[in-house]
Amino acid sequence: MDTDVLIRGARVVDGTGNSWFYGDVAIQGDRIASILPAGKADASAAGEVVDATGLVVCPGFIDIQSHSILPLMIDPRCLSKITQGVTTEIMGEAWTPAPAGGREDHEVFPWEQHEALLPWRDRVKTWTRFRDWFDAMAGQGVSPNIGSFLGGGTLRAYARGLEEGPATEEELETMRRVMRGAMEDGAFGVAYALIYPPDAFVGTDELVEVCKVVGAYGGIYITHMRSEADEFLEALDETIEIGARAGLPVEIYHLKASGKANWPKMAEAIERINQARANGQDVTADMYPYLAGGTGLSSVFPPWLAAEGKFYENLRDPATRARAKAEVLNPSGGWEALGALAGPEGVFPLEFYKPEHQEYVGKPLSEIAALQGKDWIETAADLLVAEEQRIGTMYFMMNEDNLRLQLQQPWIKISTDAGGVDPSWAVAMGPTHPRSYGTYTRVLGKYVREEGVIWLEDAVRKMSSAVAQRLGIRDRGLLQPGCYADVVVFDPETVADRATFEEPHQLSAGIRHVWVNGTRVLENGRHTGATPGAVLHGPGWVPAHLT
Repeated sequence: MDTDVLIRGARVVDGTGNSWFYGDVAIQGDRIASILPAGKADASAAGEVVDATGLVVCPGFIDIQSHSILPLMIDPRCLSKITQGVTTEIMGEAWTPAPAGGREDHEVFPWEQHEALLPWRDRVKTWTRFRDWFDAMAGQGVSPNIGSFLGGGTLRAYARGLEEGPATEEELETMRRVMRGAMEDGAFGVAYALIYPPDAFVGTDELVEVCKVVGAYGGIYITHMRSEADEFLEALDETIEIGARAGLPVEIYHLKASGKANWPKMAEAIERINQARANGQDVTADMYPYLAGGTGLSSVFPPWLAAEGKFYENLRDPATRARAKAEVLNPSGGWEALGALAGPEGVFPLEFYKPEHQEYVGKPLSEIAALQGKDWIETAADLLVAEEQRIGTMYFMMNEDNLRLQLQQPWIKISTDAGGVDPSWAVAMGPTHPRSYGTYTRVLGKYVREEGVIWLEDAVRKMSSAVAQRLGIRDRGLLQPGCYADVVVFDPETVADRATFEEPHQLSAGIRHVWVNGTRVLENGRHTGATPGAVLHGPGWVPAHLT
């Protein structure tokens, strides 16, 4: 059979977790045509032959926790992800740009952050259905495949705005209706981030009601749990309870135990997940391989400050600030006090927009406070009020032993919790978490080749087929005839992350070639500019012409 591309002589790691073998992989159109023993394919029948001697060929990686919504509007190439071998971006944690409307548009990102975003801002307001966003992105063209959950914060804000307290029955019915529409538009389920408002205002019963709708369509509940620290185990129990009561699978975003006092809880958390699975409940998780998490400096403060959209107004009020400061110093529970967990020496604000704050980029909050002659909480509050944006920040809270233990769990998957960017423009936006550039290559280089924490075949499975199967995608994530040709070729001896916390804007090394739907997007480490990415739909999808 004639083939468009023949990849010859590589070690084939097919994504199943089975042992590698030498083979030839043939691509025809957008599919994998055949996989034969090395040397058995007819090279004369191929339009292009890629000599992959000494290299590994495997399925493209699927990022189940991508934040590429806005980056793809800036630059559809998704460079820092493609150069890690990522061929599919699954988005939606807490916020999605659609559906717009309802009681309040839940915008949590500053559109003025990059000039290329400004033309999109008004367009987003017309995306009244979940699918409108995907239609727009597909029309523009993107390099990776894209899919999404419905953001739980978007759903809550649509029905109830940014108010605290339980939803009324009328508001719940609005959420059910919007959730049904999103599932039929192709959402994989619903994704909450329960430490951030307005998600933090949502109670267990409300989550169950929304998840019942998701479950009826065969979807997934995916969550940044209510706590990954002092109430880590209690939050895990709530997560398992929601899945059991609503009758649907559960995925835990970036499993971690934050804060030194909580590190010993990881073994117990793993045991609880294993027990739930032994009891027949479908509970799994994903993770990124770094000791620091990344979120806003605003997460130093309790979420009630953001009620009714008055976060900065409340911080300006002396009495309200004093109340919040007391809560930071002596957390009452029920929220994730990240500043107290990391300590001011472990909090590194990065994303300042004002010129007068650029000297603070990458310095620990303790040092910034000393420079300003204030305590660290007042310093954080004043910076947030002056910037009037969340201020992207890194919090160092995790433990290396736990990372290794988590990687070895059969139900774990790899994710980035980051967007795909190009250092040529991203560097102007300031430092960022290195996971944007190096998550997958870090696993392959550090934890597979250098430390032997997991086998190569298991690592690839946790990056590809395990994610595809979790999402119900049956024709991706594997190197098998008939599957879509999302394919990666890399050098197992040189694959590595280059991005560091000090110098994050560094593309990965060792990823040689990447195809998405049979089209080459990376050739000898350079992006081709091609944008063959497709929209991937969840299990409830109904084509638009049938709705």
